[in-house]
Amino acid sequence: MSSNNFMKKLLDGVEVEWMALGEVCILQRGTSATKNTLAQGNIPVISGGKEPSFYCNKFNRDGETITVAGSGAGAGFVQYWKEKIFVNDAFSIKTTDTLNTKYIFHYLLNIQDDICATKKGGGVPHVHISDIKDFPIPIPCPDNPKKSLKIQAEIVRILDTFTELTAELTAELTAELTARKKQYNYYRDQLLTFEEGEVEWRTLGDIVHTITTGKLNANAMSENGEYLFFTCDANPFRIDTYAFDTEAIIISGNGSQVGHINYYNGKFNAYQRTYVLADTIPDVSMRYLLQYLKAHLRAYIFQHSKKGSVPYITMPMLHNFKVPIPKLKTQEQICIILEKFDTLTTSITEGLPREIELRQKQYEYYRDMLLSFPKGEK
Repeated sequence: MSSNNFMKKLLDGVEVEWMALGEVCILQRGTSATKNTLAQGNIPVISGGKEPSFYCNKFNRDGETITVAGSGAGAGFVQYWKEKIFVNDAFSIKTTDTLNTKYIFHYLLNIQDDICATKKGGGVPHVHISDIKDFPIPIPCPDNPKKSLKIQAEIVRILDTFTELTAELTAELTAELTARKKQYNYYRDQLLTFEEGEVEWRTLGDIVHTITTGKLNANAMSENGEYLFFTCDANPFRIDTYAFDTEAIIISGNGSQVGHINYYNGKFNAYQRTYVLADTIPDVSMRYLLQYLKAHLRAYIFQHSKKGSVPYITMPMLHNFKVPIPKLKTQEQICIILEKFDTLTTSITEGLPREIELRQKQYEYYRDMLLSFPKGEK
């Protein structure tokens, strides 16, 4: 069904009047306050961000309330609240008895970009009440409040359903991901634990012919580079040149992602504080080494870092890291099992944001369709 036909059926011939937001709602600035002026509590303090700034023990808004962040990077961000809140560096929107608060909220979400576009200020951008109070809001059947509220409620019901479906999907996929990770960790621990004397233990320096570092700094990154550039971040960037053309394990040497491991086979480049491991001895599979390092290297790094210092890897630490070496056939069997779990976990991890994005697009499509009222003069 097209947008026009859907809205025609929903409106059932009633008129739509476009009225300024400030005419149909009560817009009110927040109260200036800080952590030092408010006692700690469980009431969210709404300011310029997308999350509460902190929590206090008093409130200045109760019941259904829409807030618009007043300043900072999140200025113009629209939220809906049903509990008690303290509006600080933001302003609130309250509706009258003839308007459904959720209806106004969904409509403001539909024009979120327009609200954010009113930002002013060079250093810290601000959105003011005066910037949005004249925004036109479609009011179906304004002369018949009962029918108007019924139409608004139906629109809200449909849009809330999509919101709930997205939340349910997120919860289900997150729970599935958590369960699979636990299962993967359990089998990994079982498969990579060996009895004393069962296998030979050798150091990385003995089993890997090439242990080196990258040579470039972060300035070498290129937006449209042809080759992967592995840094101390979890995800690689791009670069115009390559220094390695091999199967390798690349390890982040410092920073918050210290010990994070990437695997790559082909042409790539590496940051000067990442370690590149390549060319194992014939008795050790690179796939097996990858699994063992992912399971145990990070804990080893934290164990051997100086107490109180930021954890980092040194070349001697890597050379002295010990690895159990079962027979190649056993290594292959371990890899087959763990790679299946790894693939499943990765697919869920990658699928989670993709599924959520699809649900969000579906919600936005119907929101746009349901709120595409006939244009008219205010």
